[in-house]
Amino acid sequence: MTITQLKYVLAVAEHKNFTLAAEKCFVTQPTLSMQIQKIEEELNIQIFDRTKKPIQLTDIGLKIVTQAKNIVNEADRIQDIVEQQKGFIGGEFRLGIIPTIMPTLLPMFLNNFIKKYPKVKLIIEELNTDEIIVKLNNGHLDAAIAATPLMEEKIKEIVLYFEPFVAYIPESHHHFQKKEIEVSDLNLHDILLLQDGHCFRDGILNLCKNNSKSDFNRFQIESGSFETLIKLADEGLGTTLLPYLHTLDLKDNDKSKLRHFKEPKPAREVSLIYPKSELKIQIIDALRSTIMGVIKGAIVFQNVEIISPKPLK
Repeated sequence: MTITQLKYVLAVAEHKNFTLAAEKCFVTQPTLSMQIQKIEEELNIQIFDRTKKPIQLTDIGLKIVTQAKNIVNEADRIQDIVEQQKGFIGGEFRLGIIPTIMPTLLPMFLNNFIKKYPKVKLIIEELNTDEIIVKLNNGHLDAAIAATPLMEEKIKEIVLYFEPFVAYIPESHHHFQKKEIEVSDLNLHDILLLQDGHCFRDGILNLCKNNSKSDFNRFQIESGSFETLIKLADEGLGTTLLPYLHTLDLKDNDKSKLRHFKEPKPAREVSLIYPKSELKIQIIDALRSTIMGVIKGAIVFQNVEIISPKPLK
């Protein structure tokens, strides 16, 4: 049995379809089927139950796939060790970034990184946290930038910075006159939220979980962008909370509506996360050092309280 054959097995296990798996592996479907059949004959077992639609792993197939992932990872690590020994930092690197971090952080470090490491081909995807976890675990991402702690067993986290929550309060709101606000000032029914699936939304819900204010809620709206929430707040439809980096590019008139929290400031922890297999660790380290280099001048908050990004249960 070969590493290539094991990769074919993993592809079918993931896609549950021989044709699609063959496309992803850049081989013909008969070639892929024949190679998998060779493994099954060699081991005298069936890895897949082909009578079911979609194709399912057999009990023994499930155990084989678990071991195959380890073997393929270790094989990839050999190439990684060689590249580290040579001091080579290059090749394809797949990076996921959550939507509430992508537009602010990416422009800060991307140009620096590609100039310093021209041999790295960065492939960047905007994904929510759940999608990132799945792709890290199945090997479709090398690393990601997300709000933490996630406490995922197979994922490592390197903290990059702490980003405070900042309130956006329109002039018509009764809290506008305050120079600073407290968490106890928040009324969840008054806050315009990002739509479900955003961890920043979950952070706000966690922040407000002990606030039992129950004002009559005139309407409910959830948006995919902070820009929409700001415009709605300006129309007198409520307040909203923004990540600190997002506030830096606001117009001066809009900045006058920002209110910081009293210390300890509620904040999110932003980390570089990657599989514990630590493949391509030299690129991960390069990415970390580049981001840390540009972010240290932009965020200097220390007295913060980290708010969990995970949904309330």
